[in-house]
Amino acid sequence: MAVPVLVGLFGLLEGIPVQASGEGKDTKEIKGVVRKLQARYQQTKDLQADFTQSTRIEGFATPLSSTGRVYIKKPGRLRWDYLDPNLEEIYVNRNDVMMYVPEHKQVLVGKLTQMAASQAPLQLLQGVAKLEEQFDVESTPGGARGRGGVPLLTLIPKPAEADSVRTVQKIVLELEAKTYFIKTVAIHEISGNVSTFEFDHLSANTDLKDSLFEFQVPAGVEVVKAPALGPP
Repeated sequence: MAVPVLVGLFGLLEGIPVQASGEGKDTKEIKGVVRKLQARYQQTKDLQADFTQSTRIEGFATPLSSTGRVYIKKPGRLRWDYLDPNLEEIYVNRNDVMMYVPEHKQVLVGKLTQMAASQAPLQLLQGVAKLEEQFDVESTPGGARGRGGVPLLTLIPKPAEADSVRTVQKIVLELEAKTYFIKTVAIHEISGNVSTFEFDHLSANTDLKDSLFEFQVPAGVEVVKAPALGPP
């Protein structure tokens, strides 16, 4: 489930370590990028942006594409609206999830701890673990840089006892050159699937109201308890 990963990155970017040998020029540069990334998100209480999602599924030639808008507010609140090609609304409040699919006249409700296969994104979203306990941060192989010239960052999940249910192989971040907000997130799954999210028209600290993250079930809509959810 890719969406919780993004919330976790927003809420718990404090204290990211950089795992690299020695103190070469590249390592120092990556550490500097991480410090700027941390500082930016430590100062961010809420965030909203348009997004474009492209999901490449292993074995399929054509990626799946969708667009929408995302709203995030510390601590652990998210509203993720898919607008095209299909309408869908996802609400997250710490461990509680509601997914509204108007076309099906159905709301799926459940707990993140019961609905996602990867424990690392769950713990990040819940705020019960720091990012450095789940990921090592490295420079991207080949020293790749984003469009603004900032080095790409690669997050590698650390080995865990529950590796049998781990789904994320790595996460690659592209940052805005001036603001150090996250511009692009590419989530690489062990299965070979890759979900890429690109954010535009980003606004931070606009005092998003709590009511934006509260969902009222419309009349005539069925509420279904969902024990498990797959990737978006």
